[in-house]
Amino acid sequence: MGTGYAPVVADQADHGLARPSEYPQFRMPALVAELTQFASIPSISADPEHAGDVQACARWLAGRLRRAGLHRVGVIPTRGHPVVTGEWRHAPGLPTVLVYGHYDVQPPGPAGRWTTPPFSPVLRAGSLHGRGTADNKGPILAHVTAIQQHLRATGRLPVNVVCVFDGEEEIGGPHLAAFLAGHEAARTADVAVVSDTPMRRTGVPALVTGLRGVLTARLRVRAAGRDLHAGHFGGAVPGAAEIACALVAGLHDLAGRVAIPGFYNRVHAPSPAERADAAAAAPTDADILRSAAASSAWGERGFSLYERTTMRPAIVVNGAGAGSVGSAARAVIPAEAVIELNVRLVPRQQPDEVAELIRAWLAEATHDLAPGGVTVTVTFGAHVKPVVISVDHPAAGAAARALSTVYGTPPVLMRSGGTISAVSTLNELGIPLVLMGFSLPDDRIHAPNERFSLASLRSGVAASSLFLSEIARLR
Repeated sequence: MGTGYAPVVADQADHGLARPSEYPQFRMPALVAELTQFASIPSISADPEHAGDVQACARWLAGRLRRAGLHRVGVIPTRGHPVVTGEWRHAPGLPTVLVYGHYDVQPPGPAGRWTTPPFSPVLRAGSLHGRGTADNKGPILAHVTAIQQHLRATGRLPVNVVCVFDGEEEIGGPHLAAFLAGHEAARTADVAVVSDTPMRRTGVPALVTGLRGVLTARLRVRAAGRDLHAGHFGGAVPGAAEIACALVAGLHDLAGRVAIPGFYNRVHAPSPAERADAAAAAPTDADILRSAAASSAWGERGFSLYERTTMRPAIVVNGAGAGSVGSAARAVIPAEAVIELNVRLVPRQQPDEVAELIRAWLAEATHDLAPGGVTVTVTFGAHVKPVVISVDHPAAGAAARALSTVYGTPPVLMRSGGTISAVSTLNELGIPLVLMGFSLPDDRIHAPNERFSLASLRSGVAASSLFLSEIARLR
C-alpha cells in the first residue's frame, strides 16, 4: 500500500494541464482508513432496523465534507433517509459541477457467504473487502478527496461544486426528486458527474451512455386460511407454493423472452451500428460469464449477453418464499407465498405502462391457475425510467480527456444494465450527465464479498481531480 504521499496521476507529462496545482497529492493510508470507517457503518436503507445507522452514516459523511473544506454542509431530512450536501461556489463565471453519489448500501445477504464480515472491512490482495466499498462509498471518497486536495493545494477549486449524496438510492430514491426540486444550487448545475457505474475492465475506463430503468413488484399468493398438514390435505387443496412456482414459470417462454403480452411493444431492437460497436468494445459473453462466476448463459435468444443486459428488457426473480426450507422442514402446505420481481426496462418503455401489463397478465394467469378462494395480489415499488446519455456535450469530452490522462487509454463508450434513480431524475431536469465509474465488473457489487481495489481508489481521485480542471476550460 505504501506509506507516503502519492500523486493522483501515474503520468505527469504535459497533457495540456500545465499547472502543478492540478496534480494535488494525497496519502493513501489515510484514505484507506477513511474508507474503512465509512464502509463499517451498515447504512442499509431497505431495513428499518438500520435507520439509525443510515443517519449515523450521513453524519459521518457530512463531517468528511467539512474536513474537505466544503461550505453549507448539511444533513437534510426527507420523508425517508437524509440527503447529505456540501458546496463550494466561489468561482464566478465558471461552471458548476454537481457531484452525485449514494451512501446507502444493499443488505449483505447470508453472512455465511462472506469470507469476512460485511461491515468489518478487510484489506486483502490489494482490495478493501466489505459491503459498500465499491457501491458507492469508495467512489464518493474519491471525489471528496480530489476536492480536498485542490483546496489544500491552491485554496480554491477549478470550478464551482455542489455535492449531493443520497441515502435512498438502493431503494429507488423515492424522495430525491422532491429534494432536488427545492435545492436551487443542484437543480441549476451545468453538469452532473456520477461514479456509480463500472469500468470496462482493469485499466480501461468507460463512459456510460445509457442505463436501464427499473420496476419492482411483489406478488403475494394466499391459498388457504392457515398452513395445513401435508399428509391430511396434500392432493386435496391448492398450495400457495405450487401456484407461485407456476406463475414464475409463466414469466418466460422457452426462447427466454418475457411472456407477458405487450411487454415488447415499445422495445426497439439495437441498430446494426449499435451491435457492431458493442461487438468491438463491449464485454464478450465469456467476459460477462467470468464476472458472474457462471458456467452457462440464459435469456433472450439472438442477442449477445451484453445486449441482453443493456439493450434488452428483463424480468428477474429476486426472491421467492413459502413454507419452510430449513434443515428441519415442516410437513405443511403453505398458506402464503411471496415472489419478488425486478423488471429492467429499456428506452421507450414506461414503468407505469409495464405495471399495468403485469396486472393484466397476473389476472389472466390467476384465473387459469388458481381455483376459487385463492387470491394473488401485486404491489409495485420502485419506478425508474431508462436513460440515454449523450456524449456530444463538451463535458463528455472533458471526462474523456481526464480518463485518458489517468489510464493512458481513451474511455470505451458503453451502456450499463443497471439503474440509478438519480440519473433519471437529473436527466428529466435537463442537466447534462457524465457517468464515469471507478469500480470493476468483478467487484461483486450487490453480492457477498464486495470489494474495491486500492488502484481503483487512487485512479478515481485522479480522474475526479482532472475532470474538475478540464470542466474549467469549458467556460
